Amino acid sequence: MNIHIPELSLVVLIGPSGSGKSTFARRHFKPTEVLSSDTYRGFVSDDENNQEATKDAFETLRYVAAKRLARGLLTVVDATNVQPESRKAFVELAREYHVLPVALVLDVPERTCIERNQQRPDRAVSFRFVRNQVSQMHRSMRGLEREGFRHLHVLKPDAIERVVLERQPLWCNLKRERGPFDIIGDIHGCREELEALLAKLGYQVRPRADGTPGVEVRPPEGRKAVFLGDLVDRGPDIPGVLRLVMDMVEAGTALCVPGNHEMKLLRKLRGSKVNVSHGMAQTLEQLEKEPPEFHQRVAKFIDDRVSHYVLDDGRLVVAHAGLKESMQGRGSGRVRTFALYGETTGETDEYGFPVRFNWAAEYRGRASVVYGHQAVLEAEWVNNTLCVDTGCVYGGQLTALRYPERELVSVPAQRVYCEPVKPLAAPAPSGLSAQQQADDVLDLEDVRGKRVISTRLAANVTLREENTTAALEAMSRFAIDPRWLIYLPPTMSPSETSTEPGFLEHPQQAFDYYRKEGVAQVVCEEKHMGSRAVVVIARDADAARRRFGVTSGETGVCYTRTGRRFFTDESMEDAFLARVRAALDASGFWEELKTDWACLDCELMPWSLKAQELLRDPYAAVGAASRAALTDVVSVLGQATARGLPLGELSARFTDKATQVQRYVEAYRRYCWPVTSLDDVRLAPFHLLATEGATHVDKDHVWHMETLGRVCRADPSFLVATPYRVVALEDVDAVAGGVRWWEELTARGGEGMVVKPFGFAVRGRKGVVQPAIKSRGTEYLRIIYGPEYTSPANLDRLRQRGLGTKRSLALREFSLGVEGLERFTKKESLRRVHECVFGVLALESEPVDPRL
Repeated sequence: MNIHIPELSLVVLIGPSGSGKSTFARRHFKPTEVLSSDTYRGFVSDDENNQEATKDAFETLRYVAAKRLARGLLTVVDATNVQPESRKAFVELAREYHVLPVALVLDVPERTCIERNQQRPDRAVSFRFVRNQVSQMHRSMRGLEREGFRHLHVLKPDAIERVVLERQPLWCNLKRERGPFDIIGDIHGCREELEALLAKLGYQVRPRADGTPGVEVRPPEGRKAVFLGDLVDRGPDIPGVLRLVMDMVEAGTALCVPGNHEMKLLRKLRGSKVNVSHGMAQTLEQLEKEPPEFHQRVAKFIDDRVSHYVLDDGRLVVAHAGLKESMQGRGSGRVRTFALYGETTGETDEYGFPVRFNWAAEYRGRASVVYGHQAVLEAEWVNNTLCVDTGCVYGGQLTALRYPERELVSVPAQRVYCEPVKPLAAPAPSGLSAQQQADDVLDLEDVRGKRVISTRLAANVTLREENTTAALEAMSRFAIDPRWLIYLPPTMSPSETSTEPGFLEHPQQAFDYYRKEGVAQVVCEEKHMGSRAVVVIARDADAARRRFGVTSGETGVCYTRTGRRFFTDESMEDAFLARVRAALDASGFWEELKTDWACLDCELMPWSLKAQELLRDPYAAVGAASRAALTDVVSVLGQATARGLPLGELSARFTDKATQVQRYVEAYRRYCWPVTSLDDVRLAPFHLLATEGATHVDKDHVWHMETLGRVCRADPSFLVATPYRVVALEDVDAVAGGVRWWEELTARGGEGMVVKPFGFAVRGRKGVVQPAIKSRGTEYLRIIYGPEYTSPANLDRLRQRGLGTKRSLALREFSLGVEGLERFTKKESLRRVHECVFGVLALESEPVDPRL
């Protein structure tokens, strides 16, 4: 005996004590799916038979059931549930989460129940108690349907033993259908435009071979059309549209969800009294010319439509008026109402139409939602939702979305068939897109607390609550306008500790790391003596408004790796950006990359431009104090030596201290020079991170160097092209040459070099390898670790440093940075982009040795 239950439902077992509910549940459901009242009594009181704990037990059980239903998991309630009042709470819970309540009644004879209870040593249940439960169950069984149980199964003892439960997917669950799809907005009887659109999409549309009314449609290989309802009313050929769509659905080449206009027509066809308005008069007039069989076919077709479909493994949802995440893939009257009409306030506007909530502005779901219902002038993505009703019947366009390509295809209306009572939604006066308008205010709930962010490169990145709190403080108080803040660069790990005498870091260890990871070539870039900076720049104010939603007239920004504005002087920043833009103009950058904006990862020099206070305190203070003290000490020791006092190595040791302090001062002085104007500033771009429609993480580092080198040559006194070398790791001479180049750079006072895999994002033995490893010179490290770090005792101690946390941090931040850029270039919401940017800033508050 097979019975079917919905795959997503709240199953309520009903039966007196001893009817075998727990045994039945164990046989047919997973242990995690079954919530037993006895078990929850044990949870709250350590005694499953403690009836005094029943209230607390059921409160806990309902709480867990609610969490499971919210996550879309079938849930079974194992309790007697013989009284209507005990079942009421579960029916209400099912309604709240838009799942179907299922009643499974185990109708076992009273005698059998009493005998079973007598055989249970752990529980004493009187026969009167069982008799009352059996009586209560039988009295209420006839009312189960009225209580809300649309799925009801009464099982007698013989059926209980041989029943097979089959889980039936909901009608809306078409996750197995992966497309590709062509999703078509509201048609409203515009048959000629529909045929033109189908032809433009690659469907072969031709008259029927047998000469009967209608057309034959053959889709492109593998593709399927999806109609979003509102096929009828207002337009010139409603029967023609209905025939075409019904034929395609019946042939399996299309799907169709109902629109509110179809549902009204269905009520009329079934004889109900309806208000003939909003274009229904045209429908009825045109249908009068059709035979009764056509009317019956139309009525059955509409009645068979499902409120919405979940497609492509849950990545796509289609519904006439859209659907909130909590309703997707579920079945209830409220779900159907929302899918047909959207969400309204209960009020009407000056045109007599319902006032609607803008549910799309609050949407946070994973699935893309494509819908129609409310005509707009232009289809625009908002928070991963898209309305493709572009008002064809009003003289607009008939629009389709090609999925998964996310490409919009439209044909213009041949004429205005119906003047709209309410004007179609016009673009914002500011010229901002619908998404930019929705991004006007970011939501605190999207960033606070513990967060888990999915990225393409590193799967999930977890942010701890204490880190997000610190990031929220920093971003709220100091960060630039979030519309510009599309990327934060990752931290960078140093090379493994060197075993070379006198060295803490050496490029050989960086080469060894990449060789071990299977990387064949690396790119060595000179490490500039400046501060990390990100430059986001638009070609002009119009491009800044169009792409970033910035209406203040700003055309770009330069910010630090923690999201703060680099220049406090607005006039200097404006001049800085103008000079960068002039170089981009002169080099033909915009034309070559087919873009009107760019995001650049750079080094801004001198270091003192940002770190003036750091140089003054502690570096300069330490240098001045040490030199003053040691000068006197060395002088006194020299006098003592001249007098013949036995000082041993004391004089030589302090002379060496003075020498090292002098090197320390010389090292940090190389990083600063006076800045009185922009002519004293240098910018070295080394990554072209993103342009319109593209993140350039698929390009190798030589491409980045050469592309940006052409820009730098347009203004060589301001822009510095980064020197680099390509090293083949299996070539001993090439590796030796890379080491020599590092020695030359550091010998003339340079900071060192950065070693990167030849590709931008390269996978090694265990995933993505380090995107870059810095190898800093001896004298630069003196600034970081102190004047005397090279003394043997100090060097031995420093060689014990651990890099595990730093390298993990670098990879996570790199993955988040790339993810944020990819989301931005795909024109996802600012919330989605900012999630990644915020994540990088949050990770920066993890406890890591700042000297690494």
